[in-house]
Amino acid sequence: MIAMERVSEKNSSGQPQKITCPVCGNDSEFLEVADEVVLTTRYVQNPDGSFSEEGDDSQILGEVSFLCGECHEDLTQFHQRFLEMLF
Repeated sequence: MIAMERVSEKNSSGQPQKITCPVCGNDSEFLEVADEVVLTTRYVQNPDGSFSEEGDDSQILGEVSFLCGECHEDLTQFHQRFLEMLF
């Protein structure tokens, strides 16, 4: 595994620091992968017999990984930063 520097909150120009993959340089596409997930989807049956989704809930029972969307390098050490910047 390659050692990664900690992401600072702001760069020298005062802008928020972006997470960048140290392997391929990607700074725009990332994956969040959850193990052991229970997904519950609620449906209603329409008068014509078809079904429409009414909503869904998920429960994560396992670990969550944060990966580079390009090379799939494990960036889980930046997951908390990702969560803080998720809008």
